[in-house]
Amino acid sequence: MRILVATDAWHPQVNGVVRTLTKLADAAEGLGADFTFLTPQSFRTFAMPSYRDVRLAMPRPARIAKLIQEARPDSIHIATEGPIGLMVRRYCRQRKLPFTTSFHTRFPEYVRARVPVPGSLIWRALRRFHAPSRAVMAATPALARELTERGFDNVLLWPRGVDTGLFHPRAVDLCLPAPVFLSVGRIAVEKNLEAFLDLDLPGTKVIVGDGPARAALEEAYPDAIFLGEKHGEELADIYAAADVFVFPSKTDTFGLVLLEALASGLPVAAFPVKGPRDVIGDAPVGALDHDLRNACFTALGVSRQDCVAFAANYTWEASARVFIDSILAVGAVLPGRNGAEQPRFVA
Repeated sequence: MRILVATDAWHPQVNGVVRTLTKLADAAEGLGADFTFLTPQSFRTFAMPSYRDVRLAMPRPARIAKLIQEARPDSIHIATEGPIGLMVRRYCRQRKLPFTTSFHTRFPEYVRARVPVPGSLIWRALRRFHAPSRAVMAATPALARELTERGFDNVLLWPRGVDTGLFHPRAVDLCLPAPVFLSVGRIAVEKNLEAFLDLDLPGTKVIVGDGPARAALEEAYPDAIFLGEKHGEELADIYAAADVFVFPSKTDTFGLVLLEALASGLPVAAFPVKGPRDVIGDAPVGALDHDLRNACFTALGVSRQDCVAFAANYTWEASARVFIDSILAVGAVLPGRNGAEQPRFVA
């Protein structure tokens, strides 16, 4: 079965959408599914306003149609609501082809952090975008409920995973004053990093990642350590060497970094909001508190082994299986394709 995923977020961007789609494709190979990605790399691009590191595509309908036809997909999934997502949605609508979508980003909160646009208008646009989808896939039960309450139809749960072969406890010393409080992710206004950097904490604050707010935050908080983007084993070493993972965001729909931290044996300190609350819940693997400083101190006493055991429940194979099963369950296989006649997957 060939699945085409249309996404406006792609390499060299470093974010949860890109990591999710990459890991999904890798895991799906063992289930008999082959993924093709339609990304900004196939088009001219321009810098996103307020975030110049992100390039938005300028797709043309004829080019979109050509790429889809060349891919010969059995199913089409639209991962983002950007220019590529809109064009692929248009292609499917004009030809009355079924497709699925996923909800990754809280655009109302993201936009309002930058410009004074009413959230109701953005939610209305999002509902319209996803309305023709056979299934709108959401990462957590709470997000799925929220989307349903906001008028989205056909919302299905699509959980995430973590690579425990890469992220796991190991003996690493960053040679920094302990305890080490770590935050990993895009450095941008919606991540609320000031809430972490303003805290009066012992030891060292470490930030891993890059983004438009990095230069200003480095200047404003000279005592914090900004390491830039890190990947692979180098990132895994940093997770394992820290004492608490601090997640100050109030807008993330899931937060893959939470699972990466937990798999590394790193307890989480966060606000009790959607995202960390949905991932952690009542599990004894961190502390959720409206007072983030209290959460940081409480997390210091959490068992690292409990964190590892908790993260072991999240696998990318299970995530890929749910994704594929959802496509089949809602009949989002294109008419006349081999996948519609006899989809074959590893049981």
